Amino acid sequence: MNTNPIGMTDSNIPDRRDRLIREMASDERPREKAIKYGIKSLTDTELMAIIFSTGLKGKSVIELSRDILDDNNSHLSKVARLSVAEMLKRYKGIGPAKAITLLAALELGSRSAADAAKIDNPTITSSDVAYTLMKHHFERLDHEEFWVLLISQSGKPIREIRIGQGGLTATAVDIKLIMKAAIENLASAMIVYHNHPSGNLKPSQQDDALTSKIKEAARLIDTRLNDHIIITDAGYYSYNDEGRL
Repeated sequence: MNTNPIGMTDSNIPDRRDRLIREMASDERPREKAIKYGIKSLTDTELMAIIFSTGLKGKSVIELSRDILDDNNSHLSKVARLSVAEMLKRYKGIGPAKAITLLAALELGSRSAADAAKIDNPTITSSDVAYTLMKHHFERLDHEEFWVLLISQSGKPIREIRIGQGGLTATAVDIKLIMKAAIENLASAMIVYHNHPSGNLKPSQQDDALTSKIKEAARLIDTRLNDHIIITDAGYYSYNDEGRL
């Protein structure tokens, strides 16, 4: 028997996902709350709900957003590491459009933070400044990458270049490419970076040997190696801070 109200089809019957939002007090609804109190007043769940816009059948957009965050221990960084394929597989009912929209928003936030670190063109006076400038290149990577930051005589960044990328535990690094970039950009100094997807901040013997080779090659073209920084999700290791340069 058809129990739908007259004039309503399955596609236009209000379901629970819509009722939950409508039943909230007006200043508690995410969009209205953002207008009244500012975007920073929203919780992670509310921000995600705005990005998704709608929920799934039988699940409100608030519930959908909360479930995804709960599944990742409330860490947005864990959500941001997911690929579109992983999101589609893990969260049944989410389509490519929702997955891409969410991941695009998280990537935009990451790039915004990176831009904020560069906007004042800071002088690189410490490993912390050097790390902040470059850490966005390594966020959410499941493989190793090697980058060089070229620096002027005044300590300002000139250019950042990816030299190589590889697998889970290693990446090929051509020292000639690093020196070529330094010469072409008239760099007075450089800092090299790579990441450890395993999360282990301790340098390997290969890391030590590579650092020594780069330092010696840089000396031959009258350029300083100011640091070699290893990056993980937990932070960074600085050869210079550890007195190993």
